Amino acid sequence: MTALAETPPATGRLRAAWTAAHAPVPEVPRWTRIAAYAVPFTALPASLWRIAGVTFHLPITHGGQGSGEVPPWLPMELYVVLLSIFSEVVAFAAIGLIARWGEVFPRWIPGLRGRRVPPAAAIVPAALGAVVLTSIWTLAAVACARGRDIHGRILPADFPLGVHDWKGLLAIAAYAPLLLWGPLLGALTVAYWRRTRISK
Repeated sequence: MTALAETPPATGRLRAAWTAAHAPVPEVPRWTRIAAYAVPFTALPASLWRIAGVTFHLPITHGGQGSGEVPPWLPMELYVVLLSIFSEVVAFAAIGLIARWGEVFPRWIPGLRGRRVPPAAAIVPAALGAVVLTSIWTLAAVACARGRDIHGRILPADFPLGVHDWKGLLAIAAYAPLLLWGPLLGALTVAYWRRTRISK
């Protein structure tokens, strides 16, 4: 009976492993920890808004949900869920810029386990991501504020983002945090570069 009581439940072991894997390395300043943990939350509101409005068809959006640039064989509801999961996984990768797995390959990666991550393998994609995300979301915000899409076309009357009612304001509130994703990732990338350059 005592042997069973001493064995931590599976959820406790999983939580301990998760915490150990994603804990920041000792040299990481407090502001970078806060920034890294904030990055996934910049993408989360838009993901939840998309899933609620498009996948679950909650009445929080304007107009019908067209197919956009989605292939006809892919249901829009599934596309939105996959896009949201992908966005969160990519956003979560920012934690690697402060965690041990961003400096040393985890043990579950065959052939690389325990080896040092080449700094360029993290810095180059993170820097490119920061530039692309900052550019895209800034361009989208400026275009939307001017009543146009990113191609310069006038926005339709039922465009989801707008200040004319609560649905539009909710969409703006869901997408506004994305403006922070690129700059936060850029700051984390510079901090990672400085830290790995010093520790060489």
